[in-house]
Amino acid sequence: MTGRHIVSRRRHSAELKARIIAACAEPGASIARIALEHGLNANLVHRWRRLAEGRQPIPVVSTPRDAFVPVTLTPSLADPVIRIVVRRAESTLEIQWPATAARECSQWLGDLLR
Repeated sequence: MTGRHIVSRRRHSAELKARIIAACAEPGASIARIALEHGLNANLVHRWRRLAEGRQPIPVVSTPRDAFVPVTLTPSLADPVIRIVVRRAESTLEIQWPATAARECSQWLGDLLR
């Protein structure tokens, strides 16, 4: 593979997270400095702190990636249309064309613009 590399996520122990969160709670502590000392991104340390304080819900993944998830489409998504709006001075022309006939719409529009 050229130009690509796979980055795996590191897993950090609960003990390390607790030590870092405790260090950040010290008076005058710099989260950026503490993160840098541990080779971590400061945003990750901020996230750990929010999680520890209960300010950010812990994501729950209960469905495998390849599992079937039913989706209900709203009527507007079930029957999509191509909508063309042309405004000129005080006049407006609006054209709606079924998306299932996109090729015909393209041809009609091309003929119209010639």
